[in-house]
Amino acid sequence: QVQLVESGGGLVQPGGSLRLSCAASGQSFNGYAMGWYRQAPGRQRELAALIERPGSTIYPDSVKGRFTISVDNAKNTMYLQMNSLKPEDTAVYYCYFYGRWGQGTQVTVSS
Repeated sequence: QVQLVESGGGLVQPGGSLRLSCAASGQSFNGYAMGWYRQAPGRQRELAALIERPGSTIYPDSVKGRFTISVDNAKNTMYLQMNSLKPEDTAVYYCYFYGRWGQGTQVTVSS
């Protein structure tokens, strides 16, 4: 059974950076789609970054140029590097892989 464990959230000032991690067990990442989603209070869960297949990524306009999704296949861990963070990036961030969701990690951008 696939399990995903996230880490790396926290409180950061506007303009700051965070890196989220998502460690997977039960299934290797190789070649599968995977992604990060986020859900702000009172809003629907939305895509933050997606790896469709190796070498192909998708970002919504709201994070393009600021967020980078990557994967370390040797560690079976997925990352989301978030730079130039804005208050509107505040949300619970979830990783998604193989039909499973991580537990979520809170990211708060505030001065």
